[in-house]
Amino acid sequence: MAPTPATPQEAARPQEVAPSRPGRPLPAALRGVLRRLGAPWLAAVLSMGAYCLALALHGSYPLGPRSRAVNDLGNQFVPFHARLWDLLHGTANGDLYFNWSSGYGVPFLADFFTYLMNPFSWLVGLFPRALADFPVFLVTLASIGLGAALMTVFLGLLHPGSGWLRALLSVGYGLCGWVLNDGFADPMWMWGLVALPLVGIAADWCVRRTRWVAGTLLVAVAWAGNFYTAAMATLAMALVLGVRLLTAPPGARGDRLRAAGRAAAMAAVGIALTAPVLTVSLLASRAAQPAPEVLYRHRPPPLYQLAQLLPGGHGGSPAPNIFIGVPGLLLVAAFPFVRAVPPRVRIGWYALAAGVAVSFVWKPTVLLWHGLALPNGSPYRAAFVLSGILVMISWLALAHRPRPRELAAGAGLVALLAVLCRDQGAVSTATWVLVAGGGAATLAALAVLTVPSGARTDRTRTAVTAALTGTVLLGSAYTAFSVTAVRDRIAWFRPKTTLTPASLAVRAGLAGRADWPRSRTDPGPHEFANNDPLLLGGEGGSYYSSYVPAVTARTLQALGAGWYMRGRHTLSFEDPVGRAVMGVGSYLSAAHGRLTAYRAPHAPLLTVRDGPPPAAGGEPSTVFARQERLLGAAVYEVPRLTPAGGAVPLPVRGGWLLPPAPLPAAGRKVAGPDAAGTAFTARCAPGGVVVWSAPWFAGRVGGPGGHVEGAGKYDITANAASVLGRVPADGKVTVRVHGQGWQVVPERAVGCLSPRRLAAAVGALRGPRTLTADGHRLTARLPRGAAGRAVLAVPAVAGWSCAVDGGPSRAPASDGGLLAVPLGRGAGQLSCAYVPPGLRPGLAVSGAAGLVLAAVAFGGRLRRRSRLRPSKEARA
Repeated sequence: MAPTPATPQEAARPQEVAPSRPGRPLPAALRGVLRRLGAPWLAAVLSMGAYCLALALHGSYPLGPRSRAVNDLGNQFVPFHARLWDLLHGTANGDLYFNWSSGYGVPFLADFFTYLMNPFSWLVGLFPRALADFPVFLVTLASIGLGAALMTVFLGLLHPGSGWLRALLSVGYGLCGWVLNDGFADPMWMWGLVALPLVGIAADWCVRRTRWVAGTLLVAVAWAGNFYTAAMATLAMALVLGVRLLTAPPGARGDRLRAAGRAAAMAAVGIALTAPVLTVSLLASRAAQPAPEVLYRHRPPPLYQLAQLLPGGHGGSPAPNIFIGVPGLLLVAAFPFVRAVPPRVRIGWYALAAGVAVSFVWKPTVLLWHGLALPNGSPYRAAFVLSGILVMISWLALAHRPRPRELAAGAGLVALLAVLCRDQGAVSTATWVLVAGGGAATLAALAVLTVPSGARTDRTRTAVTAALTGTVLLGSAYTAFSVTAVRDRIAWFRPKTTLTPASLAVRAGLAGRADWPRSRTDPGPHEFANNDPLLLGGEGGSYYSSYVPAVTARTLQALGAGWYMRGRHTLSFEDPVGRAVMGVGSYLSAAHGRLTAYRAPHAPLLTVRDGPPPAAGGEPSTVFARQERLLGAAVYEVPRLTPAGGAVPLPVRGGWLLPPAPLPAAGRKVAGPDAAGTAFTARCAPGGVVVWSAPWFAGRVGGPGGHVEGAGKYDITANAASVLGRVPADGKVTVRVHGQGWQVVPERAVGCLSPRRLAAAVGALRGPRTLTADGHRLTARLPRGAAGRAVLAVPAVAGWSCAVDGGPSRAPASDGGLLAVPLGRGAGQLSCAYVPPGLRPGLAVSGAAGLVLAAVAFGGRLRRRSRLRPSKEARA
C-alpha cells in the first residue's frame, strides 16, 4: 500500500527523530511522557548549567571565593530569607502577621507576600540558618531553569515543532539580559520569568477552548508567586493573545470574541483567588512612608536601546536589557524574510515587539507597566516580557523552516546592527566574539537543520544538533560571565558581607542577652546588612522595606532615630533616652571601632500611666521635648547655642546658617579662622551627657568626648540623635561644626541629659505584673489599681485592636506616636492583637472566586457526563 503523502503543514514542521533503543522498547504512554518532558528538562538543565559555569569562571558564590551577597539588594533579601527560616522553624519573634524584630515592631504579611512568596524561597528551611544565602542563590537558579522549561512548553503550543530546538531558544529566555542585569539580584522578581509562560499557557488554552479551570489556577500561581512581575506578564500575554487572534486565519468572529472573553474571565477569577495578596499589599503600600521622588528624566538614545539586543555587554546608562542570545537574535532578524509565514503574522508580531519596546521608554506607558508609579530604581523592570516576545518570534521563524537565503538576510541585519552600535557602551569585546563566532556557527547549523529531510542523514542532523547545543551552552555561559565581570566593576554591585563568622558571632552573643518581652535587645548600628535585626536577631529599630509604615518612620524620626531613603529605611536609636522609651535594655554600639555590647536603663515595654494622654496641642519643637513627653519626666537641659569662634554663622529662624568650612586633610593642620569650622558654646550642669540632634545636618560635629559624622539631607537622610561626651566640670559645652556646603544648625541642637534624672524617671514607670508576646498578640496582667492608660512601646500602626478585662476590642489611640489604650478604673488584664488591614476582605473575595471555580469545574463535569451518557433511544 502506497504511503499517504504529507500535507503541506506537516511537511513544514521540523521532524523529530526518536533515538534507537536496544532491547525491550518502552511502553507507548511512558515514551509519550518522556517526549513531552524531555525538551523542557533540556532547557532547564542547559540554562542552569550555563549560569553555574559562568559563576564558576568568574569565581562568584557559591562556585568561587567571592562574597555571598550580590549587592545592596542581595543584602536586603538574605535577611528576609533568614526571617523565613525562623518562621519555618518556630524561632521568630512574631509570625506572618507581625514582626517584633524590626522597626521596634512592624507589620510583616505584605513583606512576606512581596519578598518571600516565590515558592523556591521556601527551600531556605531545608538548610542551616547560617547558610541562608545559599538558598537565596537557588531561588535565582531554579527560577531560571523553570522559566526556560515553561517557555519551551509554551513555544510548542504557539507552533508545533522540534522540542530540542525550542529548548535551545528557551535558554536565551532563561538567561536574557534582564535576568543577568536586573532580576538576578531580586529573588522575588525572578518569579516573573516563570509567570510569563505560565500565563501564556493559560491563554493558549482559552484559544483552544479547553482547561479553563486549570488555566485559572495557573494564573493564580503566577500572581501568588509575585504579583508585581505577574501583572507585567499578564499585560504582555494579553497583547500576545490579541496579536494571535488578529493574525489567525480568517474565521468566525465569534470564536475570537469567545476566546477573548474566556481569557478575561480566567484572568479575573485567577487574580481574585490571590486577592489577599493584593488587598494586604495595596493597603500596606498606601500606609507606607512615601519613597523619594523619582523622575523619568530622559529615554535612552535609539542606538543605545538597539544595542541592548546584542549580548555580552553591560551599559553604563539605564536601558531595557532585552538580549536573548545569538540564535534568537539571528532568527528574529530573519523573521521578516521568512516567506512561509503569512505577511499579516510577520507584521503583527513585529508591530507587537516594536510597540512594547517603545512603551518601555514613554513615561505614560512606563507608569502603566509599573502599576502607575515610577519605581525607585530602574524604570525598566518589565524588560523580561520583551525578551519573551522576541523568543516567541524567533521560534515562529524557526518553526517555518527559514531558507538559507532568509537566514543570510537575517545575519546581514545582525551585522548591520553590530556595526551601527559599535560605539555604544553596551557593546564590548565579548559582544564581537559572540556575534561573529557564535553567529557564524549558529548560521551554519540552522542552515543544515532547516533543509528538507531527504537532503541530510539522521547522523548529520544529530551531529549538527549537538554542535548547536554546545554553541548555545558555551555562548550563554560566556554571555553571563562577561556581563557579570563588567557589572562587578560598578560600585553599587560590589559584593557586601552578610552571613560571616563575625555576624554569626554577634548573633550568638545577642541570643545570650535576650530578655524579650521584658526588654528589647537592639543589634544597634547598620553594620552587616540592610536588615540587621532579621539577620542577627534581637528587637532593633533598623528596617528596610517598601512597606515601612509612615507612622513608624515618622514616629521614630521625631523621637531621635535616623533614617535613609526618606524613611524607607529606619535606624536604631543612638541616645540613652530614645533607647529607654522604647524599652531597649541591651544594645550593640560601634562607637569605639568595634561592636561592643552595653546595658542601658529602660522602661518596660508596656507602662501604665495616670490620666489620659496629653492634650493634642502643638507638637514639641525639639527631639528632647518629645522624648520627655513620652518618658513622663524632665531629664534634659536644652540651652541655646552661641557662636564662639571660627567661620561666622548667619542667624536664621530657629538656628544658624553656616558657611562652607572644609575639613583639614589627614595629617595636616589648617591655620586661620576657619581651621576649626564654627564653634558654638552652651552651659549645662557638670556631669551631664551631651546629646546632639540635627537631623538634616551634613558634616562633622566635635564635642567634649569625640565627634560624629552627619549625612543629613532634607528629607532623604536623617541623622540620629548622638552622644558627644560629658559636660566638663566648668559646665561649658563647646561643639565645633564643619558643614558640607551651606548648612543650618538648630539653636536647640544640644541637650544635656542628667543620668540621675533618667534613672529616676525610668524607675517611676509602672510596668505590668506579667507580659507575654505570642506571635501577633500581647497579653498583660496589669498592676493592682491600674487606671488611666497603658502605653505600648510600639509604633501605632493601623490593624491593632485591644480589649480590657475581656471587653469589646477597640482600636487603640496614639500617644506621641506609640500605642495607647484607655483603661478606666480597676483594670486587671489587657490583650491586644494585630490583623493586617485588607486581609479579611481579601479572604472574602478569594473565597467567592473559589466558589466560582468550583461551580465551573462541577458544571463542566456534569456536561461531560451528559455527553457520554447514551440517549433513551440508544438504550432502547
